[in-house]
Amino acid sequence: MKEKRIFSVAEEHKPIVGCTTSEAVLQGSMCSMSVFSIAAETNISPETYNYPKLWKIEQGSADVIYLSENTQPLQYGELFVVPENIPVGIQSSGGCIYSEIIFNKECSMNKILKGGELFVLKELLPYKEANIVSMDLVDDKKTKFVLMSFDAGTELQPHAAPGEAIVFGLDGEAIIGYEGKEYRIHEGENFKFDKDGRHYVKAVGKFKMALLLIRE
Repeated sequence: MKEKRIFSVAEEHKPIVGCTTSEAVLQGSMCSMSVFSIAAETNISPETYNYPKLWKIEQGSADVIYLSENTQPLQYGELFVVPENIPVGIQSSGGCIYSEIIFNKECSMNKILKGGELFVLKELLPYKEANIVSMDLVDDKKTKFVLMSFDAGTELQPHAAPGEAIVFGLDGEAIIGYEGKEYRIHEGENFKFDKDGRHYVKAVGKFKMALLLIRE
């Protein structure tokens, strides 16, 4: 992935006709993230995984495919918890771009996440007046995947990132201050933190985000 602060996973990974592509964007010993692009009428055949894995749809739509004829539709903004030890694949009739987040099998997920189920990330936690609300989906010594909602005007004070991280804008708009510069992030956009990068986040109106952090 090109070195940018504000970027769009979808815009950076347009499908190639007739092909599926993937690119690793974060790598740690306990967690990794890749972006997959599936062109129209292509698929990744069912395979079995024995570790926690999430698919987040960044653009377009797809279907989860099983060894049976059953399928499960996936839409933009949805998160699919890949079931462990059950063969699953993914296909798209019109093209799809998705993030794949893999956790070491020793990582423990929030019990709200159940294999084979769909979630809309921004609907998992509410807004609360004058508050910042957070929910850890995965949290251990080397990995954190957290959702946050900011009421209008609330902010995280300046601090340093203890590892590489990617922010997913889920709803609304915010200002990210990073190393002396300010950036505006919106729903569908992403922001990259380097390790030890000093930053703050301030909501413009209401704002929701997800943060994947790899501490190494």
